[in-house]
This record gives sequence, structure tokens and C-alpha cells, in this order.
Amino acid sequence: MQKVSFFKSIHVKFVLIYILLIVLAMQIIGLYFAQQLEETLSQNFQDSIEDRMNIIEFSVREEMVKNRTEEDLTEEQSLRSVLNGFQSEDINEIQIIDSRYNILASSEADNQVLVGQRATHELVRLAMTEEKVKERTYVTRERPNDRVWVRVQPIKAAGGEVLGALYVEAVIENVYDQMDEINSILAGGTAISLLITAILGVLVAQTISRPISDMRKQAQAMAKGNFSRKVRVYGDDEIGQLARAFNHLTNRLQESQQSTESERRKLASILSNMTDGVLSTDRRGRVILINDPALRLLDVSRETVINRPLTMVLGLDSEYTFEDLIHLKETITLDFSTKDQSTLLRTSFSVIQKETGFVNGLIAVLHDNTEQEKIDMERREFVANVSHELRTPLTTMRSYLEALAEGAWQDPDLAPNFLNVTQTETERMIRLVNDLLKLSKMDSSETELNKEIIEFNRFFNRIIDRFEMSKSQNVHFERYLPNEQYFVEIDPDKLTQVIDNIISNALKYSPEGGMIRFAMTVEEGALQIRISDQGMGIPKENVDRIFDRFYRVDRARSREMGGTGLGLAISKEMIHAHGGSIWAKSVYGRGTTIFFTLPFEIDDGGEWE
Repeated sequence: MQKVSFFKSIHVKFVLIYILLIVLAMQIIGLYFAQQLEETLSQNFQDSIEDRMNIIEFSVREEMVKNRTEEDLTEEQSLRSVLNGFQSEDINEIQIIDSRYNILASSEADNQVLVGQRATHELVRLAMTEEKVKERTYVTRERPNDRVWVRVQPIKAAGGEVLGALYVEAVIENVYDQMDEINSILAGGTAISLLITAILGVLVAQTISRPISDMRKQAQAMAKGNFSRKVRVYGDDEIGQLARAFNHLTNRLQESQQSTESERRKLASILSNMTDGVLSTDRRGRVILINDPALRLLDVSRETVINRPLTMVLGLDSEYTFEDLIHLKETITLDFSTKDQSTLLRTSFSVIQKETGFVNGLIAVLHDNTEQEKIDMERREFVANVSHELRTPLTTMRSYLEALAEGAWQDPDLAPNFLNVTQTETERMIRLVNDLLKLSKMDSSETELNKEIIEFNRFFNRIIDRFEMSKSQNVHFERYLPNEQYFVEIDPDKLTQVIDNIISNALKYSPEGGMIRFAMTVEEGALQIRISDQGMGIPKENVDRIFDRFYRVDRARSREMGGTGLGLAISKEMIHAHGGSIWAKSVYGRGTTIFFTLPFEIDDGGEWE
């Protein structure tokens, strides 16, 4: 988080707020105080001049109406004497003017030349004509830096006759000088108040900003995942309550974070260890999460899938839109098979919705259904093969039995032949059922092996001798067996059945005058036995399937020769039960070789009998 600059900090803001409030208050108070004080001082000054003018007016009126004798002073001398008694610093000049606008006397010594001249001041004319006091404040040319207050008061006799006017010119600048001094004092007090306010503002701001700063640091720590810090509580006011609420929030967030982290680990573990693939999208249908099984099933990398549309990832963009998948209720099967491998994925979709019904995304679950489909296909094929294999002899038996029931049993030539066919087909069904029971026991792991230590050369030769002596066709046997003794731990009956099945097949498909070769070598620590014939051979594309149940390359010929199609399948299960493996190689038209391996022990000096 970026550090707050000094000028943007809450300290400066609080101090500025306090200072601005104080400045505003002082301005309002100062303006009101200065205005009222100015009016008061001006009014006091004017009242003082007015009181003195009333006294002067009384004295002047008495002198102007007085009956004089030769011994008395002249009117001019009397009036000058009256004016001399009222001179002061705040009065510049006092003039007495008669009713004919002639100046009778002046208190200013420099203006004595004006005595006897006519008064031209406009206020004098207005006062005498209107018989009212006239006053005005103005600046004179003689004193441009001093404001002068002029007052003209009419002099009236007892009967109301206007005798003249009293003209007073007073200096009111002193009042404004006093106001300037008072304003200076007020400004100094304001500056001191602002300084004290700033100091107090910083202190008060700290009481508010310190808890907020602690909360900011705690928020930064919480953003980094550290919930161990707690905010200090400085009091019981709103800030203190906020600090307590913040600490409570920290505890709840820590609990929630721990719970979320635990759930996240559980979910990650589930997604990683589940066998099904899971993909999750955002509300626009783009993949935001995919687990490892899904990557393996789709054979893609995480980087190529994230943020791509789900329909494109699953190869459904030509058939479905994202909105179609949201409303899709049933599962669909995706075919990701290649030339080398078959892959079928059963896919189901689940919508992620809020309580308001708003679709927030989609979850796709991929289940590898390849093996299940293969099993179902093999089961259907197995049932069909068993039904077919049983239906053929049953159909033959029914036909011959119906013929016998219709009277053929009385024919001495046909009856024995029909009964012989019926018996043959019955034995064939018995062999088929016995083979099926054997395979069923092997599939359910119920087969028990009665193992013995056998010297394999002697055991193998004895089986070959039996076939060589009992063969009914002109087929030659060649043996390429080593002289060394190899001991194997096997179930003689089960392995005899395996070798009988392989040799029987070789005899069935060998032509007249053909040859069957028997060989045994040691390959990679195991005995490898080979039985080769010179029969019709097997096409290359069918070689790997001859060990499947009921599989025949030439079904008609195999059935004609009495085979059930289970011999090699049983042989494969028997060899695997002994810890070996079995396979075939064939060249079509030239013959087939069956290979199988067995673990062995070398004779070490006659310990074995």
C-alpha cells in the first residue's frame, strides 16, 4: 500500500480544519466588533462635538441678542472670546456666521482674514434654509491624509428666528487611528490563537489519527496474510469502539481464512486424487480450473486449456453452445480415440448458480468409460458367441431327434448315424460348458494350482510322445530340445491341458505330410517353449486376437473340426497363472508358431529327483 504524503495526511487536514474554523470565527467576530466599535467611537466623537456645539450655540446666541453699551466689548470681540474658550485638539476651526452668510468670527488664527467675508460652504446654506443640522465627513485639500467631520448648526432666537449658523470642522481621523490600533491588536490576538489552535489541532489529530494509522498498518498486514497483530484500543469513544470492532473483524477473518484454506486444501486434494477429470468455467464458459486427471484424459497441457471455451476444449463447439450445456440434463459420451488408443469419456455437467439464480459457471466431470464400454462390448459379444455356439449343436440335435421321432429310428441304416451325430453334438456342448466353467473359475480366481517340481524336458517329451503315437494323419514331429535339465514348479494337469490344446490345434491345421516342430530355449531367465506348424497360417491383423474367447479365424472350418473357440483362451489364463506369458507369430499360408514362457530352476547336482 502506498504511503500517505504529508500534505494528504489526516494530521494536516485536522489542523487545517481547526485553523480555518478559527479564522472564520475570528473574521466574523472581528468584522462585527470593528464595525460596532467604529460606529460607537464615531458616534461618541460626534456626540462630544455636538454637546460642545450646543454650549457654544447658547453662548453665541446670548452675545448676538445682547444690548450693548459703549463700555461693552464689540460683538466681534465677544464672539472671538467665546470661541477661544472652546478650542481643542480635535476641533480644527469654529466659525460663526450671521443670517446674511457673513462670517462674524473664526477660532483659527490663520483664518481671521475670512471675518467679514461671505461663507460659501453648501452645508451653511442648507442648514439656514432648512433650519436643520447638517453634517458630513470628507477629505480636504489642505489635509488629504485626514478625514474631517463638518457640522453646521443653525442659531435660533427665542422666537424661532434664525440668527445665523455655527460651523464646526472637527478631525475624525483620530477615531480611525484608534480603530487601526484595535485591529492590529485583534490581528495579533488572532495570530496567537491560530498558533495555539494549530498546536492543539496536532495533539487532537494525533488522538484520532494514531488509532487510524494502527488500523491502516493492521489492514496492510492482513492483506499479506498476517492476522496476529491487534489494534491498540486508546479509549471508549467511537474510535475505541471502532478499534474493538476491527480486532473482532481480524479474529473472524483469521478464522474464515483458516477455514477457507482448509477447505481449499481438501478440495485440491480431492481434485488431485480423484480418478475423474473435473473442469470448471466462469460465467462466460471459459475454463478457469482443471485437475490433473482431466489433463491426462484429454491429453492436453494446462496452459493450452485455461481461458479457452469449454465447448472448444471438449470438441463440442460444432454441436453445442455454452448455453446448451447449461440446460443439458443427460450425460454425453465423448470419443477421444486415436489410431493407437481407444478413449471414451462419459461427461456430465453441473451448473454453478447463486441463490438469485444467476449462472456463475459450469462444472464438467469426465469419467473414463473406455474399460466399461470394452467390458460391455465383450460381454455382449460373449453372450452372442455362447448363444451361437450352443444354438448350432442344439439345432442339429433337434433336427435329428425330430427325424428319429418321425420314424427314422426304425431305419437300421439311419438310426445309428442319427444317434451318433446327436451324441457328438451333446459331447461338444458338454465340452463347451466345461470350458466356460473353467474360464469362469479363472476369472473369479477360484482356480487352485496343485504345483509340483517337474523336470520339464522329460514332461514335455512325454506329451509329445503321446501325440506322436496316437496321430491319425501323416504329420512329422521334429524336436529341438536341449540336453540340460530344467526344473519348473507347475500344476502338471493344467499345463498338460495347455500343451494338448496347442498341439491339437497344430495337428488340426497341418496339411497331410506337414511337419510340427518343438523347441525350447532359455530367454531372459525363463524357459521359452515354441510349437510350430505348417498349416494355413493366420492373417497378420488377426494374430493378436486368437487368444480371445470364441475367436476363430475361419469359423466354419473350426466348428467342423469340433473346436469350441475357448482352448487358446484357457491356455492363456493357465500360463498367466503360472507366472508366464503366451503369444503367437504367423505367416499367412506358411504356418503358425505358439510361444509361451515359464520360470525355471537349473539342476544343481541331483538335489531334485
